[in-house]
Amino acid sequence: MVAALAGGAYVPVRGSQKVSLCREGVRTMGCLALNASFEPLTIIPARRAIRLVLDQKAEILEMDPGRAFRSPRTELPFPTVIRLVRFVHVPRRFRRQVTNTFLFARDEYTCQYCGRHRGKLKGRQFLTRDHILPLSRGGDNSWQNLVASCSPCNNRKGDRLPAEAGMRVLTEPREPNYVRLVWTVRRVTPQQARYIKMFYGGEVLTTLQAGLGDLEV
Repeated sequence: MVAALAGGAYVPVRGSQKVSLCREGVRTMGCLALNASFEPLTIIPARRAIRLVLDQKAEILEMDPGRAFRSPRTELPFPTVIRLVRFVHVPRRFRRQVTNTFLFARDEYTCQYCGRHRGKLKGRQFLTRDHILPLSRGGDNSWQNLVASCSPCNNRKGDRLPAEAGMRVLTEPREPNYVRLVWTVRRVTPQQARYIKMFYGGEVLTTLQAGLGDLEV
């Protein structure tokens, strides 16, 4: 069982216990995890969020009133936002493999040569990754050597440097901030988006809207 705290937060009143989670609830919504400082960290499965609450490692800040986790002996609210009890260190540099998903998010889904957003590409045109220094000429797959490029610009540049093709990179490619990048590729509810906006401001949500559709907060 859980008990309400001041400010609408929830924490367990008993120790860890096994709870049979509703599969429908787990499948349809994730939970926003905040650091102890209220910094948004990531979206985690609701099953994981409940486990953190039961282990007294997190408290529930927001929940879905229309859903609950039930077992034969207890019922728990369905968390949509939790806050960790203890502060955890978050890496400020994003050192995972550069996937197209994260690359396009970093470049705000815009070709870094012609400036067209992916929503303005026509016909069979699409976003691709481009190596500023081609792999055949010693380039690598680092954040600093990769940019989003529409397919026409990529074909035009070919196996050349941008200057050799009469092109220029609109924004200097850099390794992005870990946490900010995560939010550009996550689908969040308006309730969860309020916490992201509260901590990072509207700029991150603008990027979310550009890549994933409108969010009202």
